[in-house]
Amino acid sequence: MLSEVKSDLLAFFVKNKDCLIEEWEKLIIISNGDPYKMKIRANGEALFNVIININELTEEELIEKIHKLAIEVSEERVNADVNIGDFVYNVNLGRSVLYSYLGKTGLEWPDLQESINKINFCFDKFIFFAASHYSEAKNQIIEEKTRFIDSTHQDRLTLLGQMTSSFIHEFRNPLTSIQGFIQLLKADFPNMRYLDIISSELDQLNFRISQFLLLSKKEIIGKDKEYFKLNKLIEDVLNFLYPSILDSKVKIKNDLREDLTLIGYSDEIRQVFINIIFNAIDVLNHHRHSQPTISISSSVEDQHFVKVAISNNGPMIPAELQKTIFEPFFTTKTLGTGLGLFVCKEIIEKHKGSLACYSSPDITTFSITLPINVEN
Repeated sequence: MLSEVKSDLLAFFVKNKDCLIEEWEKLIIISNGDPYKMKIRANGEALFNVIININELTEEELIEKIHKLAIEVSEERVNADVNIGDFVYNVNLGRSVLYSYLGKTGLEWPDLQESINKINFCFDKFIFFAASHYSEAKNQIIEEKTRFIDSTHQDRLTLLGQMTSSFIHEFRNPLTSIQGFIQLLKADFPNMRYLDIISSELDQLNFRISQFLLLSKKEIIGKDKEYFKLNKLIEDVLNFLYPSILDSKVKIKNDLREDLTLIGYSDEIRQVFINIIFNAIDVLNHHRHSQPTISISSSVEDQHFVKVAISNNGPMIPAELQKTIFEPFFTTKTLGTGLGLFVCKEIIEKHKGSLACYSSPDITTFSITLPINVEN
């Protein structure tokens, strides 16, 4: 009896195949811009042919055929760049049309139950395979586009960095000439007003230029490391910043131990100390502390490293900001570049050292650790 039902159902589907496809084709959603719209009917017929032969195939053979067809159709949907929702809707329309014709077979529903289950299996597997492949293919396209965008963006950043570096180099040449003429004016007119201020401002400008240049390279070609005294370097920095210290009425407390010898790029380490101490001066100047104080101390650790702690009694740096202050372009200043501490960390790490920040309501400390007399 069951074989007779299957045979009758097969004969019915074969007889009404064209009518089923045409009715389904009238209902489906087709985009005008779909380059594969002429193949949609053929795809529907291919799925219908699988269903017609559903009783002649083993489950493994059925899944293989459905999977192959689903991948082919899914690739077309991906290339057509259509909504996957429209595709699923169209497939389910085919299922609905097929069910509507089952009532015309003259067969009892209990006799059709096994065939209905197999039909549902075919449609469900087809949708699953097609939708899964569609999602994977779309994700791959998005990833490729993202990689391309990132690559293009990185290329633009590299070009911008090269252009900026070149511009800054060109800018530094006339600046050096101006500084030279300032020194000549000082020698010829020692009592001329404002020359010290001009010279100090030019030094600050030169310092900022050096910061930008240090962003573009880890090592400076043609530049050799040198031995230098730590305490002497810090003393030079304090002399350089003396006008700012005096103007802000900041008290400097020194607790430096023996004058240790380090090796590296002294001008870069000098910039680190200038940046951190100047930041502390700026903070204290805006905080208006009754006794603004910057403490500088040094200590030897494990006989191989020196730690320099630069502390100020300004406001606490919030915990969430302590994690981001060393990131590039992060700043809380209205006119800040957000590069100062980032460059400082780059320099210290290049010298095989470390830079960290610790802040409490009473004191904020920047801790610099550097190797003692060890060639990097």
